[in-house]
Amino acid sequence: MTENHDGKQQGGVPGRQRKRFPGISSRAYEHPADRSALVALRKLTGFDTVFKALSGLLPERSLRLLYLSDSVRVSDAQFSHLNDMLRDACYILDLDRVPPMYVTQNPVPNAMCVGLDEPVIVLTTGLVELLDEEEMRAVIGHEVGHALSGHAVYRTVLLFLTNVALKVAWIPLGNVAVMAIVTALREWFRKSELSADRAGLLVGQDLRASMRGLMKLAGGNHLHEMNVDAFLAQADEYEKAGDLRDSVLKILNVLPRSHPFTTVRAAELKRWSESRDHQRLMDGHYPKRSEDKDASVSDSFRESAGHYAQTVRDSRDPLFKLVGDIAGGAGDLAGDLGGRLRTVFGGGAPKEPGKDTGGNTGSGSEKGSDGKPGEGSEA
Repeated sequence: MTENHDGKQQGGVPGRQRKRFPGISSRAYEHPADRSALVALRKLTGFDTVFKALSGLLPERSLRLLYLSDSVRVSDAQFSHLNDMLRDACYILDLDRVPPMYVTQNPVPNAMCVGLDEPVIVLTTGLVELLDEEEMRAVIGHEVGHALSGHAVYRTVLLFLTNVALKVAWIPLGNVAVMAIVTALREWFRKSELSADRAGLLVGQDLRASMRGLMKLAGGNHLHEMNVDAFLAQADEYEKAGDLRDSVLKILNVLPRSHPFTTVRAAELKRWSESRDHQRLMDGHYPKRSEDKDASVSDSFRESAGHYAQTVRDSRDPLFKLVGDIAGGAGDLAGDLGGRLRTVFGGGAPKEPGKDTGGNTGSGSEKGSDGKPGEGSEA
């Protein structure tokens, strides 16, 4: 393959060399909370088959016909530069089948990956007109990441199950249960977006372009008026600013959303790009798709729980700090009570530090009446 005069390779492959990840599993870039849900769902034998058979009950066929009839299908003949990016993204992430992609007339910048039987990627004209080539490459990589993870399947299925649950909400406390499901689903959706952002970075391999794309989604096509570092500083201020009232308001603001806030996404992606996991992945050390069947559900859930615990510990949010302090205090109290109970049931009594059981100051080496070292002498 040769290069043309402007430095780009002929044949639809970008001139800048990018690393490829043969056989990569989506577990390599998935957020821990997203990964634990997906690993568990993949372990349900026949899950995909059953719900793909039910796809006729869902509006998937209608969506496909709608995009085919009223949008522009990306190909070598139409939006060829987007088609090159799509094929390149699938090549880098080693996707077996290139999903169809459409451009639909809508001034709102957006992109999505939908469909049960076969993922379909949709870009709005607002997004196409907003982003430059490298920013768009990251977005297409984001959507291909959704396809590789199977988010299109599981999102559609879980939304379907939620709709079924809504029909039985008349059962006492049913509405509370349904809202709990919806809240959990939205939390997973938000984490799946963070996973797809990581996939977009693996495809584009240009962190600044990914940052610019998120910044444009927040502030529009005024790049000369914006600054990536200042945008990240907003995320930092958002994460640590305010008091407990602000913390509650932040939770209420994010609960109805399917996507995290753009500044938060930018900060999360930057942190991941600087992590050891990302560096190992770029060095070629990553889980393979062929190993997915052996992935442990319990290990994935432990990793997810550990991530949330670490998030609480590291957070500068006042509410998270309070939760961490309470949890730490409860842990100290439990440890103290446990020690005292062991002392009591071990035959001794609790004592003040530095005092023996007889009330004399000592090192804890005093002997009992039988001449043997007294039990329970340690505080």
